Amino acid sequence: MSFDLLVKNANLPDGRNGVDIACSNGQIVAVERAIDAEAGQVLEAGGRLVSPPFVDSHFHMDATLSLGLPRMNRSGTLLEGIALWGELKEILTVEAVIERALKYCDLAVSQGLLAIRSHVDVCDDRLTGVQGLLEVREKVKPYIDLQLVAFPQDGLFRSPNAEKNLLKALDMGVDVVGGIPHFERTMSDGAASVTRLCEIAAERGLMVDMHCDETDDPMSRHIETLAYETQRLGLQGRVAGSHLTSMHSMDNYYVSKLLPLIAEAEVHAIANPLINITLQGRHDTYPKRRGQTRVPEMRSYGINVAFGHDCVMDPWYSMGSGDMLEVASMGLHVAQMTSRDAIRYCFDCVTAHPAKAMGLENYGVEKGCKADFVLLQARDAIEAIRLKATRLAVVKAGRVIARSPERRTELFLAGRPAVINAADYAPNEG
Repeated sequence: MSFDLLVKNANLPDGRNGVDIACSNGQIVAVERAIDAEAGQVLEAGGRLVSPPFVDSHFHMDATLSLGLPRMNRSGTLLEGIALWGELKEILTVEAVIERALKYCDLAVSQGLLAIRSHVDVCDDRLTGVQGLLEVREKVKPYIDLQLVAFPQDGLFRSPNAEKNLLKALDMGVDVVGGIPHFERTMSDGAASVTRLCEIAAERGLMVDMHCDETDDPMSRHIETLAYETQRLGLQGRVAGSHLTSMHSMDNYYVSKLLPLIAEAEVHAIANPLINITLQGRHDTYPKRRGQTRVPEMRSYGINVAFGHDCVMDPWYSMGSGDMLEVASMGLHVAQMTSRDAIRYCFDCVTAHPAKAMGLENYGVEKGCKADFVLLQARDAIEAIRLKATRLAVVKAGRVIARSPERRTELFLAGRPAVINAADYAPNEG
């Protein structure tokens, strides 16, 4: 028997160690110990972690890498970022959107990030971002699963042509219905927008992913309406609420009612740790709120929680490198999820959980799954987050599409020359 690719001596995120992974025709055909067979290519893992690809279930690719256009966000605030995006939209071209998005996709591949859900603003009557990202989706299809969300960024009712443009974007082939209820003029308009958008999704058989309650206001409770409409319209498992930052300001009694409703409706929750910790709590002096939604509590209710990157070098966030391990690290620090099990859970928040939220099929490192995975310079998921592990190899459809050299440092100390590899500093676990 001969395979296209054989990975030897790999550790897996679920704790299995020293397994081989055989791939043929773009599919994993065996995950076993000591597979003795020929292969067109052999990849020696050497006891390092092989993970399914990283997944970013919340991003804005129409704005990525636009930092400094038309000017810099001097305050670093959300409101200045919104104003800047309004200025940039006026001069945006399809060609510029495509160029920046493809450049970001190259970065994503280098980081082992092979599935992205990107919101795209539909409040521009020209639908410039939609045109550009639809073309990008086709160009990157061989190596990235790119899902697009029709996002009425200025409000479905607040922006005059938003609903017409959203429907047109869906007709053009955009995948998911988006919204931003807390940005409407009134709470009642926000609730009505959730109803309308969920009805559009139900009529068209589409998924929903709504920017929901991205505010410090504890009275912003549109996630409750989203859970209700999900139940009413039979959209269970197809709806995500993104950000949900108002929950960090809500009283515990109300949250004790809210979380079971979200769980019952099977609504996915997508936190964006880097952005949430940066933009929320700006009106606080001290004590200052952390900004991230209640991840540990959601976990206890069995809600599927994913982490998104949200932004990279755009009007809202001047940092970022497409590294979902950085996102996971921020998420666990903000949520104080530092037990061994909780850290592993945060690794799942940038792999298996967002894959579930996006409805990705045949995802994972199991027999019958797509032969898409990443070889990391780490022994396990905890070490991968701790080290922001180097992606030694990125595999798509059973073919290596990116490689990076092992990270190591040579020391020249008097009497003590050495080679340092951070992965050699392992915990003492008995």
